[in-house]
Amino acid sequence: MCGIAGIVAAPGRPAPSTELGRRMIDVIRHRGPDDHGLHCDEQAVLGMRRLSIVDVAGGHQPAYAAEGQVCLVFNGEIYNFRELRRGFEKQGARFDTRGEAEVILHAYLRHGADAIAMLDGMFAIAIRDQRSNELLLARDRFGEKPLYYAHGPWGLLFGSELKSLLQSPDCPREIDPAALSAYLAYGYVPCPLSIFAGVGKLPPAHLLRFREGRIELRRYWRPSLAVRTPLDEDAAGERLAWLLDRAVSSRLVSDVPFGAFLSGGLDSSTVVALMTRHLSQPVKTFSIGFREAAFNELADARRVARHLGTEHHELVVEPDAVELLERLVWHFDEPFADSSAVPTFLVSQLARRHVKMALTGDGGDELFGGYDRYRRLLAMERLGPLRGPAGVAMRIAGAALPDPLGGRLQRIGERLRLPFRQRYLSGVALMRADTAAALNARAGGHGHYDLPAIDDPGADLGAGDSALDRAVAMDLQSYLPDDILVKLDRMAMANSLEGRSPFLEPELATFALSLPERLRVSGADTKVLLRRVASRWLPPQAVDKPKQGFAVPLAEWFRGPLRPLVADTLASRAFRERGLCDPAAAQALLDDHLAGRANRDQALWQVTCLELWARRFLDTTAQEEVPCCCA
Repeated sequence: MCGIAGIVAAPGRPAPSTELGRRMIDVIRHRGPDDHGLHCDEQAVLGMRRLSIVDVAGGHQPAYAAEGQVCLVFNGEIYNFRELRRGFEKQGARFDTRGEAEVILHAYLRHGADAIAMLDGMFAIAIRDQRSNELLLARDRFGEKPLYYAHGPWGLLFGSELKSLLQSPDCPREIDPAALSAYLAYGYVPCPLSIFAGVGKLPPAHLLRFREGRIELRRYWRPSLAVRTPLDEDAAGERLAWLLDRAVSSRLVSDVPFGAFLSGGLDSSTVVALMTRHLSQPVKTFSIGFREAAFNELADARRVARHLGTEHHELVVEPDAVELLERLVWHFDEPFADSSAVPTFLVSQLARRHVKMALTGDGGDELFGGYDRYRRLLAMERLGPLRGPAGVAMRIAGAALPDPLGGRLQRIGERLRLPFRQRYLSGVALMRADTAAALNARAGGHGHYDLPAIDDPGADLGAGDSALDRAVAMDLQSYLPDDILVKLDRMAMANSLEGRSPFLEPELATFALSLPERLRVSGADTKVLLRRVASRWLPPQAVDKPKQGFAVPLAEWFRGPLRPLVADTLASRAFRERGLCDPAAAQALLDDHLAGRANRDQALWQVTCLELWARRFLDTTAQEEVPCCCA
């Protein structure tokens, strides 16, 4: 696990400075405090920071091949590198290290860019080939590891985090209006956008080739929703159990201590149960809770830990919400408002006291149909031609009833009359379109939130007419890589901890997507086949536990520890003059929340995160992390 960064000058431009390369990797030291390295030639600088997990002694980067003419830096883990290495050795290859970098380089020398599709892992890779004077960038299939880039007449910048690119005076710094609109709706900036126009994120499963001053993007893999497994339910269960076990065991490759996050829910509990089958010592598990009972899952996690015999570590936290929020803003680089980042950071902080790597249950909801919004969407779709009349009736009824029921009926009525893509995305959005439009100062209070930044890739992935598959396709394209996996990567890396997600093993993921709808979502039941299989290893309470999410008590915080911060923020001259959010609309949200007229916690969190981000990245330079004082 590492962080990478670099710059390649365009033809005829001066060579990048070594000092710039050092700044680009020093600012992401948290991603790799164990080691660092820098490659310099007449046209490029490539750098890395290393968190040593595999081949601790011999895994230094940059790595070289072809008599030093090919250089590689990469972030992540390649889980099948040993199998690839054995295959190459049978063909006569010789290796000097026990790590992954040399295997990737050897695959590249034999297969060129096609080597990337051979890799099972989470990765962001940069290969500088001086023989052809080009740079190849690659990102893993699901977007577990981040990779930003910016291209201009001066050349190409790239890095694991946006703050690396911002060390260069050439990096664009103009806010992208489409990115701002998307953030106000969803709480994150969807790929391929970044908050700055002119800076992009390399999409998952894509390659970028930079040569002669030009870039070329190509997709090397795509999930398929067109193929259905021919197996009956019993055979599918056996196949799933085998794939789950193999995926977890493949993610246990490590030369350092490791453990797992454990919420007590189905996904993380399944991962831990399978870990126990492959380890001779108890699995180290980690859970975080809050004093507010509605947000505390420690009892559920404790029950699973006892059942599986893990070495369990837990902590009830009362974080300094203000200082913690400022630290999180620095690590995310872009405005990011998924509040579950708070417990993710805290459980990563707890785990890092004991281990350097932890397995997680991320990806299970998208692949096996775990979100409640999938159930709600399918219920809407069953209305068919009646959606229009039902929508009108609900809006009329909602207008006649008091909140919160009236408002909820009106929102459902509005969704029913929308085209499919907007109907689904409106259920994903954190903020109502009218609220987001009123807040968006750059749209003059009349923003339009039919977000083209998140397309419907259903046809491209073979989803057909299936509403579930089309929704899953959109989540695989945006919500999973741009929210869920961003949160895991940044919060784990903020603590110099590696997080691994077994559910995203390619063959397991492909099989999950091939399951018929009834084995994923059926009536009120979600993750149907996964629950059935997991019941072999888990207590009934864990298998049947409703999805709770990794939530925090935002509503209470905005009436308590966060109240002074948000009040001072909205009253500040900088906020009023910045022109990102409409001050009157923001103040109305706070007034409603404090008066108890409506719960505006999520919208207030988004506004607060946006303004703190602007202070950190627009008003100052991103040079070093803000200290944090957390329990």
